[in-house]
Amino acid sequence: MLTPEILAALRAAVGEEWCLTSKADLMAYSYDATPLYQRLPDAVVLPRTTEEVAAVLQIAHAHRIPVFTRGAGTNLAAGTVPAGGGIVLSLNRMNRILEIDQENLTATAEAGVITAELHKAVEAVGLFYPPDPGSMTSSTLGGNVMESAGGLRGLKYGVTKDYVMGLTAVTADGRIFRAGGKNVKDVAGYDLVKLICGSEGTLCVVTEVILKLLPMPEAKRTALAVFHDMEAAARTVSRIIAARIIPCTLEFMDNGTIRAVEDYVHLGLPTDAAALLLIQQDGPASVCDADIQRIAQICREEGATRVEHASDPAEQDRLMQARRFALSALARRRPTTILEDATVPRSQIAPMVAEIQRIAQKYDLDICTFGHAGDGNLHPTCMTDERNKEEIQRVEQAFAEIFAAALELGGTITGEHGVGEAKSPYLEWKVGPVGIELMKNIKKAFDPHGILNPGKLFAGETRKRVVVRQ
Repeated sequence: MLTPEILAALRAAVGEEWCLTSKADLMAYSYDATPLYQRLPDAVVLPRTTEEVAAVLQIAHAHRIPVFTRGAGTNLAAGTVPAGGGIVLSLNRMNRILEIDQENLTATAEAGVITAELHKAVEAVGLFYPPDPGSMTSSTLGGNVMESAGGLRGLKYGVTKDYVMGLTAVTADGRIFRAGGKNVKDVAGYDLVKLICGSEGTLCVVTEVILKLLPMPEAKRTALAVFHDMEAAARTVSRIIAARIIPCTLEFMDNGTIRAVEDYVHLGLPTDAAALLLIQQDGPASVCDADIQRIAQICREEGATRVEHASDPAEQDRLMQARRFALSALARRRPTTILEDATVPRSQIAPMVAEIQRIAQKYDLDICTFGHAGDGNLHPTCMTDERNKEEIQRVEQAFAEIFAAALELGGTITGEHGVGEAKSPYLEWKVGPVGIELMKNIKKAFDPHGILNPGKLFAGETRKRVVVRQ
């Protein structure tokens, strides 16, 4: 509970109307997009400038108050849920695109800018910002940086951290600092920019970012391949990459996801297919044409029953919508939808898909799978009901086994959603005890009193490793 004196100081820092304490306001900031996690903060503050962020952190540091920074709250690992009490620091008012530098091919923007708004702004001048997380119409750049978010174009273009050249941030005790900049080359000291990207709000508060832009690709070509054998679709992914073709998008949907999407948005998808691959290539038109033709040939050689080519931009959008609607379509089936992102090397896609199916059957659960197959980043998604405690227990057991299976195949517990609170008991499975110790020491150097996003990344107790037996 915050004292009247502390609340008065916060109101003085950000303005009376931007320090919220009503029950309704606290409830609105008590959760993010992760099911099963919700706790009330003591106050919500919405600063407008980096200096106001610094003032809030100085107050929090002086009184050892936990601070939970957030943007749109689209996090899927409970990374922005307050751990109980403390201050939610919402950066949504810091939503200005400050500069699009066409000479240096950079954009400078505040942390609260919606990702899709940046896309529109840079594309209007013929430039391209590749990261396109599924939540891009509502997620913010600051949240993308904190999670190093990926997206459908990650296979060819990488993730958010590959595009952050510089940033402005505030330390836990309220000091403002800058790291990186517009220099293409800069090896002055430790690379703080890369360290902070993906740190999930545990090291500092990022308020501005300088992002790398690319020229807009000349052309796009899109295709859809239909399979009646899910493992054949998974094998095809590995073969496309082995053929040294890197599409900008290579997405996978299983039968359950196909039927859910078709039932929701009626795109004319083949509901009897075991799996679909959605493929998009961009670049010079002649290269796109050659790559898509070769990919179509590989799909047929691996057993695709049909390969469709989009004839115009409207048809391309229709096909890509099928993937973008996957999560919202599945979420209609039951009250609670739990989306995970176990990731494996691309060569292990087929065995990972088979493992997810086996585990779903073992625990008698409705788990559909879609995802960024070209990255090996799959999204096994369980439709359940959090009111059914017995079923939720089976869901937790199943996902623990899915994480263990991914690690045994050389993968990881998360490819793009982050660890947050939800997957913190599994982090040591991936990085080991020495890795945990090093990460905790880094955290202590940035935030000695542990006020920034406590309860995230590091669990009080690591879960016992599941042994997968087929």
